[in-house]
Amino acid sequence: MISFENPAAFFTLLLIPALFFLRALKIFTPITIPLTISDWKGSKFNWNDPVRKAFSHIYHFTALLGFICAVTAWASPIVHKQTKVYSSRGTDILFVLDISPSMAAQDTPGVTRLEIAKSAMESIIKANSGESVGIVEMAKEAALVVPPTMKKEAFFEKLKTIVPGELGDGTAIGTGISCAVFHLESSAAPKKCIVLLTDGENNSGAIHPYTAARLAKEKNISLYVLGLGTKGSVPIKYVDPKTGREQSGFLDSNYNTQTLSKIATEAGGKFYETANLPALSQAIDVIIKNESVVQSYQIHNTDKKYYVQFLMATTILMILTLFIRVGILREVL
Repeated sequence: MISFENPAAFFTLLLIPALFFLRALKIFTPITIPLTISDWKGSKFNWNDPVRKAFSHIYHFTALLGFICAVTAWASPIVHKQTKVYSSRGTDILFVLDISPSMAAQDTPGVTRLEIAKSAMESIIKANSGESVGIVEMAKEAALVVPPTMKKEAFFEKLKTIVPGELGDGTAIGTGISCAVFHLESSAAPKKCIVLLTDGENNSGAIHPYTAARLAKEKNISLYVLGLGTKGSVPIKYVDPKTGREQSGFLDSNYNTQTLSKIATEAGGKFYETANLPALSQAIDVIIKNESVVQSYQIHNTDKKYYVQFLMATTILMILTLFIRVGILREVL
């Protein structure tokens, strides 16, 4: 929201149309003495320099813009910003994100499975501003890369840097869920939630996914499984983070919805097959609705004045105007 400490200053802008009106009536015009240079009964000399005319238009524009900035500075603009400061805890959400090479597959042309997963994560977070969120990366191994935090900036910064293949070639779903449970079980949050985003090809890790799912249920941690992918031959393209080489070709996708559904069932959770955007949106809506918590908060108001910025803009524009008139057009003021 924007307001002004001295809004009456804007009445000064009425001087602009008044000046044009007076000059049109030849009341407020510079005094000039006509001097015709020509041969007897010959054609008159005309000064026709398009570059000079262009610079003349430019300095008129910069002078006008500088005047407007000066008036705005006089009005002293203030930008008001309201921020929610939560005084109670919300839900702790840990995203278990599959970053195995198969997540680079493009079931939808031009969009990888990992990009769809990131989009889902962003949607859930933006709709739950008071929650603590974190990320567990999962491939051949699993690791907590963002502990549950309310600082969404740190979360999104890390999310941007995640690429397929960082933790090797493989998918250890059981290890990923267990890692998330370990970091959530001691939390004092009123609700704790794990969102697993994977293409379902469990082929690594020492912990069985069903065992990890039952562990989540024992610890009263909700589990949502978002399946990303399709069966069959799918184009794939990514840069191997270890070698720096680009890998491309076709992936024989063994996307298994039965396994993912069973994992969710073992945890008493929900499985959603998100092969398209409508299905993904529906799953996100359910997660947001189920995991929302009523939190107490206060509104923190911050005001920022922009007087100095407009004053600096005025100074720069006026210096530019003088430079064009005196330095380029060689006018005598």
